[in-house]
Amino acid sequence: MTDGTPGPEQGPETKINTDVPQSARIWNYWLGGTDNYEVDRMAGDQYVSLYPGIVPLARAGRYFMDRAIRFLIHERGIRQFMDCGTGLPTVDNTHEMAQRAAPEARVVYVDNDPLVLAHARALMTGTDEGRTAYIDCNLHDPKTILDKAAETLDLSQPVALLLVNVMGHIVDPDEAMGVARGLIGGLPSGSYLILDDCTDDNEAFNAAQRFYDDTDAIPYRLRSHEFLSGYFDGLEVEEPGLVTVNEWRPDVGVEVELLPTLCGVARKP
Repeated sequence: MTDGTPGPEQGPETKINTDVPQSARIWNYWLGGTDNYEVDRMAGDQYVSLYPGIVPLARAGRYFMDRAIRFLIHERGIRQFMDCGTGLPTVDNTHEMAQRAAPEARVVYVDNDPLVLAHARALMTGTDEGRTAYIDCNLHDPKTILDKAAETLDLSQPVALLLVNVMGHIVDPDEAMGVARGLIGGLPSGSYLILDDCTDDNEAFNAAQRFYDDTDAIPYRLRSHEFLSGYFDGLEVEEPGLVTVNEWRPDVGVEVELLPTLCGVARKP
């Protein structure tokens, strides 16, 4: 970090495994990045051959994040963001989106992939006015995430929690719901949830995901609209409600393509 903020929290050293595909590297490939290996590109190309919609879906998720962050900054006054399962740096990252709109914004990234961590150390720097930090932590441990986030964020003030295409990595549905509620529960009133995830109502998408899950990579569970809606229980959902990713406050003049996703932005009362 070059902005005077703390560097990434150190976790156990983990060797980068280039023998099996890894989701952050595959998504980086789909988004046009270069931080991936041949094994990731092969898996990514096979996935695309089964479900070509995955590339526009991945890009649509990034655009949704940008719109949601701008909305919360400009219309709800949010200045703190915690992005869980951030993945590898791409063209536009969460701290860049937030600090472009509000230079004083604070952003904490949470991930435990060693390649992501290496890039975080080298590349994820913020503005002089804001703060950008990285936590090397497992998503299954919300208490530790919150404790470490408090070193950068003021948890007495509202925080936007980003769970974007990450919760399916927690295979057990009850645990996934528990982790999300644990994170939200540790944030103050007035905080927000930004969530986007993939749904299980497209057979080609399901087939592609089955192929991916049959590799040695960490599996990802596509889930129903009903299940994903449960993440928002007890929260005040902002308009236009829970919709597909391209339907959430699209920029003027942008053609809306319906994709097998569910997303929303909601306030903790």
